[in-house]
Amino acid sequence: MAVSPSGARVHSSGKDHTVLIDSRGQQEAASKTTLPSYDPSCYLCPGNKRAQGDTNPKYEGTYVFVNDYSAVKEAQDNYTREDADGSRSSLLLRAEAVTGKCYVITFAPVHNLTLADLSLPEILAVINTWTDIYTAHISPLSPLYKVSWSTTLPQMSSGNGRISGPKEQYRYMQIFENKGAAMGCSNPHPHGQIWTTSGLPEEPALELDQLKKYRQEQGGLNMLEEYASLESEKKDRVVFENKAFVAVCPWWGTWPFEVMIVARRHKRALVDLDDGEKLDLAEVIAEITTRYDNLFETQFPYSMGVHQAPLEGSAVEIEASHLHIHFYPPLLRSATVRKFLVG
Repeated sequence: MAVSPSGARVHSSGKDHTVLIDSRGQQEAASKTTLPSYDPSCYLCPGNKRAQGDTNPKYEGTYVFVNDYSAVKEAQDNYTREDADGSRSSLLLRAEAVTGKCYVITFAPVHNLTLADLSLPEILAVINTWTDIYTAHISPLSPLYKVSWSTTLPQMSSGNGRISGPKEQYRYMQIFENKGAAMGCSNPHPHGQIWTTSGLPEEPALELDQLKKYRQEQGGLNMLEEYASLESEKKDRVVFENKAFVAVCPWWGTWPFEVMIVARRHKRALVDLDDGEKLDLAEVIAEITTRYDNLFETQFPYSMGVHQAPLEGSAVEIEASHLHIHFYPPLLRSATVRKFLVG
């Protein structure tokens, strides 16, 4: 499989920047932890008490609750600048308040599993839960609203009752998983997070700018749809593909073993997928996560993020968006050698 060469600068079409590739890294201990199927001290296991005192139900599939330590909150004080407009501080030290709502989603009730261990129906349940939560937060003014099949928060109950919907319309939803201690994950129970925010995060914003630019300059063509087709034809960097998705080591990849899952056809968000396409997405996620673990015979750490259309945005933004998933793994040549970004 051909990848970007070490020592070369490659251009990222998705973010309009260049990446210098190097092949060195730091050696660390491999993950050899053996976990029980149930941990009485785990705040994500069924029936256990969480940090704020709520008790998890005896759930049997996915389970969603509002993060007990949310990075952003719905009630947030406005940021007020003390410096006068036009001062150096007001020009160079800028900040603004961000509001939002953060959720935790457990992928399974069993403590010692990962996405790679789940069956296709179990991964499909995770995808359906992602879709449910995304759907419940779409703006009524979005072109996606008319194709969404639910505007409630299904499968989202806490020990004290049903979780309420958002208090206001948010701009973006970031669905992600940090797997492994190397990626800062503090709890090995299979889970991910969902952050809805009033602003557009930097990386999705950069991608969206390039997607809009390509669509405008190329007569309405979608950049990632074209890229998926190109990589599928060349086969050089394809890791796995099925009818609906292509998983590739992107030409502009920054991390060793970086993978991007791209929808073959123009799918703006999870709500655009039919049942067969969701099953194809479950299959490709299973393939990538399993191959990661098999590569160095370890529980392969990574940061995974689902990128799709904003919850609220212009028709141009929504139509330019294209569903894709990034996997950013830190390992380099083995289970004990880690890659770092520098400079």
